[in-house]
Amino acid sequence: MGLTELAEAVGPDGPVTISGLGTRGGPVPGVRAVQAPGGIDWIAPDEMTVSCGAGTPVTELDAALADAGQFVALPPGGTVGGALAVGRSSIRRLAYGPVRDALLQAHVITADGAVAKVGGPTVKNVSGFDLCRLLVGSHGTLAFIGDVILRTRPRPVVSRWFAGEADPFALLAALYRPSAILWDGTTTWVCLEGHPDDVGAQAVIAALAEADGPPPLPVGGRASVSPGELRGLTGRFVAEVGVGVVHLPEAAPVAVADPGVVELHRRLKATFDPEGRLNPGRSVP
Repeated sequence: MGLTELAEAVGPDGPVTISGLGTRGGPVPGVRAVQAPGGIDWIAPDEMTVSCGAGTPVTELDAALADAGQFVALPPGGTVGGALAVGRSSIRRLAYGPVRDALLQAHVITADGAVAKVGGPTVKNVSGFDLCRLLVGSHGTLAFIGDVILRTRPRPVVSRWFAGEADPFALLAALYRPSAILWDGTTTWVCLEGHPDDVGAQAVIAALAEADGPPPLPVGGRASVSPGELRGLTGRFVAEVGVGVVHLPEAAPVAVADPGVVELHRRLKATFDPEGRLNPGRSVP
């Protein structure tokens, strides 16, 4: 299925939802579902960009980019479009930034079934408001992502995890650009990536034992906390130190949204999807 076929499938009327591999919540139950096109269109290693359908599995994209010595900073699993729509960054956000930074350009299907382009094909392409950033994390409630151009990054020569009892906040200050620092209140995990000599030197500073990888993350809920709140956490959790995301075994407490933010979301939805067709009943967290 291409963009034209996706636009025709969405059409101008009636509720519609979009589905991928079902790893990030899946389509809205009981609503007519469509799927975004998949496949990699091209890879431009010199420009550090890649073009693919939103329905492309993240694992397929990662494998193709490995041959070029590059990768895209998307969380593992699911489809490219699903990762962008949900907007949750990978645990290596500390080094590579939020997932929204990966999206340069997208063709989307609007609520009236038309194809539109947002963003541009290069890293420095935006003059004014960047609609790509608005779509990331919108859960498909403003438009359906059809295909994308993504920013790639050099694949690190080595990637090593270390773990042990250490002050994660002291390590955050002492280490040079760690890819991740995770902490469960007792154990600290550190991911170091780059040239072998640089990683080895940073490993000496960390003074932790080598580990097989990161800990399993609780899947109940996620919360954003300030550094001060993070230091005082108790119970079961895994925190991304330096990022402020905490993974919890139970649903996170519902934060009270600022009335101004609620009104802004309402106005955006009314502008992009006045009839509430796209992923009805789904809201932006």
